[in-house]
Amino acid sequence: MSESFIVEGGYPLRGEVTVQRSKNAVLPMIAAALLAPEGLTILHGVPEIADVMVALDIARAVGAQVTHDRAQHTVTIDASNLHTTIIPAELSQKIRSSVLFLAPLLARLGSVTLPGSGGCDIGVRKIDFHHRGFARLGAKVETDDRGTTHIDLGQARLQGALLYLDLPSHTGTENLMMGAALAEGQTIIENAAQEPEVVDFGHFLIRMGAKIQGLGTPTLFIEGVKRLHAVEYTPIPDRLVIGLLAMSAAITAGDVLIRGVEPSHLRLVNAKLEQMGVIIHAQADEMRVQRPPTERLAPINITTHPYPGFPTDLQPCISALSTIAEGKSYIRERIFENRYDFADGLIALGADILISQSDVCVINGVPRLRPSQVRCASIRAGAALLLASLAVHGQVTLSNIYQIDRGHEQIERQLEKLGARIRRVAEQSAVNPIFV
Repeated sequence: MSESFIVEGGYPLRGEVTVQRSKNAVLPMIAAALLAPEGLTILHGVPEIADVMVALDIARAVGAQVTHDRAQHTVTIDASNLHTTIIPAELSQKIRSSVLFLAPLLARLGSVTLPGSGGCDIGVRKIDFHHRGFARLGAKVETDDRGTTHIDLGQARLQGALLYLDLPSHTGTENLMMGAALAEGQTIIENAAQEPEVVDFGHFLIRMGAKIQGLGTPTLFIEGVKRLHAVEYTPIPDRLVIGLLAMSAAITAGDVLIRGVEPSHLRLVNAKLEQMGVIIHAQADEMRVQRPPTERLAPINITTHPYPGFPTDLQPCISALSTIAEGKSYIRERIFENRYDFADGLIALGADILISQSDVCVINGVPRLRPSQVRCASIRAGAALLLASLAVHGQVTLSNIYQIDRGHEQIERQLEKLGARIRRVAEQSAVNPIFV
């Protein structure tokens, strides 16, 4: 059943909250668990979110035995009896990260078929560099006009090669890291993604027995091994959820302590928030975020870039924050051409926004946003609209919150703990909720 959030905004957030582990680190680890021909891979801190549930279903569908202890947020995967090379279309088309199962199934079973991949419609995100990479490693790659990809090993092992990514895609980097880890000889990946989640995934593969050097740099050196083994691992905190929570404190003029964080992953984001007048104290594994209630935010200029640049996934949230700044902000999106899918929703809430070019969003801050009903078009658009709703003095209805659930585990409970008034309701019941 479709669900909505009903948000009664205008309340400063105060208190403490512990952040979930990273979705974008967990998803490739679930896929990589299939590389181990025996033993149990154990992942701790696995967030119970929609995209993770689909990834676990894909692992089950190809033959892995998966145990999910939801109370402990622990997943155990036994991939000793994989039995099919075909990733089911009804699952692969729900999440883009289904492409991460290409390398494990190819390495384990010698071939793999992917009938398209899903995810947010935020622009053209081709996977042809995945294809070219596997072809350079010696596999035969075929794609039909329906988007189905078939890859065949055609030999005992992939062969090490020099690989270059046109764009530093994190899924592309992770897929080719998995393929190269079991290839014969050395593979060099140039223009590799440098995101913390990719680095964490690299450490996960190293724990499995892979030989990888250069993590966190644009060039990876991978010496292939014959076999990887199952491991136990805890992924890093989710910097994108941390960003949302930090901006929630900022947009409501609150005071929030976020625990279980890695502040270094958000250096640029925090610097930009401080430019806007947000007070941030970061130390060890916690971050305190404050904004004086008597001061309006300053406007900001943002240009998104691959890590360590400003993250495209947090651009919608800082855009939402900019809607109540005192002055004109300029947001330049350089990664996804449809990333401004949140703009209509913010305008419905009273924001003054102009998309002046295909990649430039001009936001003229207003003193106050207004109540409305809006729809979440994607994960990050949903996060931005939820963020803006917290600043509205009045009631906001957010529909299609499945999108938010894809990346945020029970975000309404975290926000309620901090003093927000937010309820999850069935969409046909999304009228006149009572807040107590």
